[in-house]
Amino acid sequence: MLLCLIILPMIQLSAVIITFNEEQRIADCIRSLSDIADEVLVLDSNSTDRTAEICRELGVSLYSKPFEGYSIAKNYANQLAKYDFIISLDADEIISSALREQIIQFKSKASQFDAASFNRLTNYCGKWIHHGGWYPDVKLRIFNRKWAKWEGVVHETLKLDSRVKVIHLRGDLMHYSFHTPEEHKRKIEKYTTLFAQEAKLKKSKFSLLKMIFGPVYKFIFMYFIKLGILDGWTGLQIARLSAYSSFLKQKKLKQLTQK
Repeated sequence: MLLCLIILPMIQLSAVIITFNEEQRIADCIRSLSDIADEVLVLDSNSTDRTAEICRELGVSLYSKPFEGYSIAKNYANQLAKYDFIISLDADEIISSALREQIIQFKSKASQFDAASFNRLTNYCGKWIHHGGWYPDVKLRIFNRKWAKWEGVVHETLKLDSRVKVIHLRGDLMHYSFHTPEEHKRKIEKYTTLFAQEAKLKKSKFSLLKMIFGPVYKFIFMYFIKLGILDGWTGLQIARLSAYSSFLKQKKLKQLTQK
């Protein structure tokens, strides 16, 4: 009896990263992709530090374009990629060894309508955060660009064709978020401004109730309900700044609508 073995070709994967002044992080991110990506593509928003230089040294496909928004940048970069299957990372993210093995297996089995998600574990000021709603932080990051598109201004989300099947992979994406609380505060200032601008475009109205009670609810939810208290001082800091972010969103929306 003859056995006919059908071997499916392994999909080829383009890693796509968008950057701006990421000289401290980008090299580790790129190196973590060495065994799984058939191409690494970086779209840089005219960084003023050594980001572009480091990318050239590591031999990635490097492009530059002024920043127009996260979804716009990611969709543009996806179209520049050599292969249809994309793994989308931020410069402060690293593929763990356990996740790397899972991605290699996915590449050998995936059909054109498959996508993959995995958990993201965040390091905040040197401490890994397992509570407060920050873990498991499920991210959908591997997809076929033919059937997917990024949408949104502040927290971009990936919209998939209804035919796409999402497979959840084991292993964590390691996220090195903030080295100091001050760095967190700077990002809050940036993101709350983007939130207010997007809310105004959508004709959302300022809410005094949200500005007063939103921060209180946010703190209680993260610190007590989601057990951020178990992360010690770091959990308290995260809950406190997240509450402040909730307040700032409404404050900036009020300022914009008044103008």
